[in-house]
Amino acid sequence: MTPPKAILFDIGGVVVISPFQAILDYEVENNIPVGYINFAIQKGPHDTGAWQLIERGEVELNDQWFADFRAQLSLPQAWKEYWITQSAQQSLKDGAVPVAATEPVPPVPAIDAKTLFWRMMKISRTPDPFMYPALRRLKESGRFVLGALSNTVHFPTGILDDEAVLFDKSLIHDPAPSNPYAQDSPDITHCFDIYLSSAHVGLRKPDPAVYALAVAELSRVSEARGWGRVDAGEVLFLDDIGVNLKFARRSGLRTVKVGLGRTREAVRELEGEVGLKLLDERSRL
Repeated sequence: MTPPKAILFDIGGVVVISPFQAILDYEVENNIPVGYINFAIQKGPHDTGAWQLIERGEVELNDQWFADFRAQLSLPQAWKEYWITQSAQQSLKDGAVPVAATEPVPPVPAIDAKTLFWRMMKISRTPDPFMYPALRRLKESGRFVLGALSNTVHFPTGILDDEAVLFDKSLIHDPAPSNPYAQDSPDITHCFDIYLSSAHVGLRKPDPAVYALAVAELSRVSEARGWGRVDAGEVLFLDDIGVNLKFARRSGLRTVKVGLGRTREAVRELEGEVGLKLLDERSRL
């Protein structure tokens, strides 16, 4: 295929370690069925869900929001739907009668929303050992317009985390002499030509409007460089969430799925798309 003119990256789970890893760890530690928290977040509701509101920048990150987020993760109807669906799937595998059809649904798991949230934010400060070096090589090549499109949170000045420590969202680079990126800027936005944060633009994936905005901004940079207009089909988008990729494709973008813990494989696919060698085990972070 013709290489893309522009490459658009999600941040968490692509360029930095996935917050989904923190969710998975929390579920395992607290005996919560794996996948329930993501299910509850995605259920929203879209217009009024606490997670959806914070990622569109419509509410402030404060104690009231943490209470609302906990309520979103504790909705009985979401838990019941998850439990019945998972029980039915497991029963099909086992050849048994679905548990949910014969037994009461257990109580909704107790989730410490504040602890969970800050674990997600803290883990996302670490550059991914495969994708971050690939991004840096793409930037050094000077051949592409690079953008970020991330569902993010606006952190109020002076906000404290769950341990009453001032939160710093800066990247944490390994200072080891063997790390060629040890002296890189801790500001992730420096890696890109455009950086679109959902909480700052008021749109979040998978809203088609945010993909249109991203393409327009990438095109603006390309035209300013004298490279000409960028159309949606000339943009390659990397994300770790299926529904985000689905709507990106509907918007005309090319896509690469980045699975949890599978960034190395995604970089291999990216190499094929751009025609450059990006993976070097010797420079792994």
